[in-house]
Amino acid sequence: MTRNAVDDYIAAQSAEARPLLESIRKVVKEVAPEAEEVIGYGLPSYKVGGKYMLHFGAAKHHIGLYATPHGHARFEKELSTYKQGKGSVQFPFNQPIPLELIRRIAEYRANQLRKDA
Repeated sequence: MTRNAVDDYIAAQSAEARPLLESIRKVVKEVAPEAEEVIGYGLPSYKVGGKYMLHFGAAKHHIGLYATPHGHARFEKELSTYKQGKGSVQFPFNQPIPLELIRRIAEYRANQLRKDA
């Protein structure tokens, strides 16, 4: 397998962030194997039917997940314990990454886009 831009993005992150990013990447690929993996807005991003499904990336103290425009609203209660911005949620490095929740968010977004296709 050849390296791509997402491989390069992950390789450039901290030792703390890399395995978390790879875990999220694996979940997204399992949920939406047909998704196109790209760098969008400077972050690892996935497209289904030509439209963005979600983005994620590393910051100094957290992993950011961006499942806009509807992914966060649907999981508002489950995401309420995490710091959020408009269309983003932060998963701090000092807490376990909620991979099962991320899986459900990714499934929700992929299914939305599959219906639109």
